Amino acid sequence: MALRLTAGSRVAAKAPVAAKPAKFMVWQPVNNKFFETFSYLPPLNDEQIARQVDYIVNNGWTPCLEFSDSQTAYMSNTNVVRIQNGATANYYDNRYWTLWKLPMFGCTDPSQVLKEIAACVKACPDAYVRMAAFDANRQVQVASMLVHRPASAKDWRTPEKRQLA
Repeated sequence: MALRLTAGSRVAAKAPVAAKPAKFMVWQPVNNKFFETFSYLPPLNDEQIARQVDYIVNNGWTPCLEFSDSQTAYMSNTNVVRIQNGATANYYDNRYWTLWKLPMFGCTDPSQVLKEIAACVKACPDAYVRMAAFDANRQVQVASMLVHRPASAKDWRTPEKRQLA
C-alpha cells in the first residue's frame, strides 16, 4: 500500500539523534597509515572476506589479488615524479602492487578466493595482500580492500590510539 500525501497532510518526522561532540574524531595524519576500504577496521576474518567476495561476484565483477612488501605498500613522496604535487584525481604513485596470479575470471565461490589468499600469504608471509574487483563492462577497478596484514606490521591501531589527544 502506497502512502498518499495531500496538500494539507503532514508526515511526522523522527526526532534527530543528538550528536555527541566528544565522540567526533579527527584523523591524525602523522604515522597513521591506511589502505583502501575497511583498512581502518580490525583485520577481516575469512567469513567477512567471503561476504565481500559474494558482493563482488553478485555484481558481476572479477576478484583479483595483489601483494606488496611493507617497504613499497604505502604511497611514497620520495623518488617519484609528481604531477601538480600528486593532488590530481586517479593519480597513483607507488600504488601498483604485484599481481598474484591472474584475475579470477569466472569465480563464483568465495572459497576459491580464500584459498588463493592463503596461498599468497604462505608464499609471501611478510607481505600485505589486498583484494581488488574489476568491472569488465566499465573496464575499471571498482573495489579494493586489504585482506591480509603481515604479523610483523605495526601500523594498525585502534581508533582511540590513532586520534589527536
